[in-house]
Amino acid sequence: MALPEVEETTPFGPDALVYKVAGKMFAVTQPDDVPSRMNLKCDPDRALELRDQYDSIKPGRHMNKRHWNTVLLDGGVPDELLTELVKHSYELVVARMKKVERERIQQLLVD
Repeated sequence: MALPEVEETTPFGPDALVYKVAGKMFAVTQPDDVPSRMNLKCDPDRALELRDQYDSIKPGRHMNKRHWNTVLLDGGVPDELLTELVKHSYELVVARMKKVERERIQQLLVD
């Protein structure tokens, strides 16, 4: 929520929190699941590397498995990496926006 233009929505019902930047989804979490999990967009090559490195990172559940990872929030992924992966997902979504919108949001990141 600390990143620019982020909103929390529940389009799939109250059990799934969807985080969007300028209306585009970059993260989905189901906080009441045990363990909690979060789906994050990821560069396809990096997604494969992360899945090989961490047992708590799986192909995206209910998502395009090439572009999304599911991260189990069970302590198997260091907090620093989790924070980096959320930002990576956000930045991937921003990079695909129209130029005017992308530049506006990127400027907010700099300020």
